[in-house]
Amino acid sequence: MRLGVPVEPDAETARAWARQELLDPIYHQQQSLLQRLLTWIREQLEQLPSIGMSGGTWLLVVTGVVLVVVLVALRVAGPVRRSARRRAAPLRRGDDRRTADALRAAADAAAREGAWSLAVAERYRAVVRGLEERTLLDERPGRTAHGAARDAGAALPEHATALLRAGDLFDEVVYGERVAGPQDDAAMRELDAAVVAARPVAVDA
Repeated sequence: MRLGVPVEPDAETARAWARQELLDPIYHQQQSLLQRLLTWIREQLEQLPSIGMSGGTWLLVVTGVVLVVVLVALRVAGPVRRSARRRAAPLRRGDDRRTADALRAAADAAAREGAWSLAVAERYRAVVRGLEERTLLDERPGRTAHGAARDAGAALPEHATALLRAGDLFDEVVYGERVAGPQDDAAMRELDAAVVAARPVAVDA
C-alpha cells in the first residue's frame, strides 16, 4: 500500500491542490485588485480541460501561477504599506516649538541653498503653525500633515483642496521618495501667502 501524497497526481487532483493553495489567507491580505486577480486565476484553473497533461506538468503550471500571485501581492502591498506609514507620520517633532515666522525663515534659507525638499517641508510646517497661532487649529501633539490639511480645510474651505495637495506633497517629500524642486517651493509659498490672507468661515452658533 502506498502512503502519503501521490508523486504523480492526475489533473483533477492537481487542480484541487491549486484551489486549496489559493485559499491560504496569506494570498487574501490585500483587497480589491489582488482579490479579483485571485478569483480570476481560480476560475481559469477550474475551467481548464485536462488536455492529456500529466500531474507533474499540472504541478509545474500551478507552481508558476502561485509564484506570480505572490510577486503581484508583494508589488501591491509595498506601496500600500508605505502610503499608510506616511499618512501616520507626525508633521513635526514634539520638541519643535518654532514660530511660523521662524519656520518661514528656515524655509527661505533652505531655498537659497537650493535645498528644495527642506524648503517645502519647513514652509508647510509654517502654514500649519500660523493657523495654530491664529487659533484656527488647536495645537495637537502627533498631528499629521494630512490631518492638519483636513482640519485647516474645514476652517478655510476655499483653500481646502490646495491644503490637501500641500499635505500630500509634504508626506511625499519628507517620508516618501519624491525630491522637491523650485516649482514645489513656489507652490507652497503661494499657499502660505493665501492662507495668511484668508479669513475663516463664520460658524453658526
